[in-house]
Amino acid sequence: MSVDNLEAKEMRTVALVTLGCARNEVDSEELAGRLASDGWTLVDDPALAQVAVINTCGFIESAKKDSVDALLEAHSLKDNGTTKAVVAVGCMAERYGKELEEALPEADAILGFDDYQDISARLKTIIGGGSIAAHTPKDRRTLLPIAPADRANLDLPAAKLNRKRLENTPIAPLKIASGCDRRCSFCAIPMFRGSFVSRRPTEIIEEAEWLAGQGVSEIFLVSENTTSYGKDFRDLKVLENMLPELAKIPGIERIRLSYLQPAEMRPSLIQAMTSVPKVLPYFDLSFQHASPTVLRRMRRFGDTESFLHLIEQIRVLAPGAGIRSNVIVGFPGETESEFQELLDFISKARLDAIGVFGYSDEDKTEALTLENKVDQEIINQRVELLSKLVDEFLMQRAEERIGESVRVLIEDYDNQEGRAEHQGPEVDGSTFIKGRAKYKIGEYVDAVVTEVSGVDLIAVPV
Repeated sequence: MSVDNLEAKEMRTVALVTLGCARNEVDSEELAGRLASDGWTLVDDPALAQVAVINTCGFIESAKKDSVDALLEAHSLKDNGTTKAVVAVGCMAERYGKELEEALPEADAILGFDDYQDISARLKTIIGGGSIAAHTPKDRRTLLPIAPADRANLDLPAAKLNRKRLENTPIAPLKIASGCDRRCSFCAIPMFRGSFVSRRPTEIIEEAEWLAGQGVSEIFLVSENTTSYGKDFRDLKVLENMLPELAKIPGIERIRLSYLQPAEMRPSLIQAMTSVPKVLPYFDLSFQHASPTVLRRMRRFGDTESFLHLIEQIRVLAPGAGIRSNVIVGFPGETESEFQELLDFISKARLDAIGVFGYSDEDKTEALTLENKVDQEIINQRVELLSKLVDEFLMQRAEERIGESVRVLIEDYDNQEGRAEHQGPEVDGSTFIKGRAKYKIGEYVDAVVTEVSGVDLIAVPV
């Protein structure tokens, strides 16, 4: 028997463990598609796989720690005789490369984004006893022209759809762009993710049709900055024009947008998100703070007045719209009065979900060099205070929804738990259906909110 035939008979198994955001989930499914098409068998349990691939997150310290813990846990499986190699991919692997290789010898390989195209060959080399040197990280923003309009002239080839679903859920993220052109002083994502590049609408629609064929009824459009979609096509209304086309796809019932920059929101996009059938009035607005002076130090724009005006514009068109955000507390130089302005904004905004994060220094960011760092004890106190207030405000907002009609997508059969239109996946609250009837995962239930449990809603079917 030839060597090729022997290789064909040998089963190669791989498990993908994903940490971080929905964009990483898409990356993992694209890696799974490439591996499956080259004969690899995908397994859910890393302990049953020859190769455990950990898709890491490199955004903040806590996420990096979770990624390291996952790599160490996978390394411990090598004693079971099945697991032969542990491989790091994803943002932390791309961001640190050789540095991570030296700090974490438990990982058999550190693969960057440029290795994804040949992921199967890389893994074959590793389990065959070979080694792959980790890359030296580079600023990926330098790989494309500075002006977004000039990127359209590159005539990048259409991306071939090669994705395999790793979970049988009725919702799936759909990446519409990659990279970011903003220069927020606290964020290193543009450096390791690169400049902003929109995917062609035809590619996105084709992938949405494929997802619908896989049983997905809610698609979640993700990117580092969704409001920038289309600027490299010289047309910022490409998104508004694409949404109705996505809504026409049979099987797609919901279209949700993520990560919207408040400073880039425009009337036409608000109008589309509140009027196009199947597009949910769900606004994931990245405020980060409300004090104009703090926002300028963050290299961002806006203030309490403009943010509240934006929220009012949305609620005039869609009173029941879901609005969520994240805020950073204790940014360098944050004074008591600036922190109080953030508290005042949160008290007036009536948001549906808020993530509160204490500032921490990040490698190779401008904020790392800023003066007047806030003492860690003060940061902790402010995070604790704001978190308590946020819990109260979110509960009040949930109580405002008592009596509202909601359409709930069931995602947990045992608890009859799902999400209404104003609730995003994983990061927001849930809605529990109360009654004798049992609804299957993927079913939509029309119901009325009767009570709340913290930020979660309890509803009875109509």
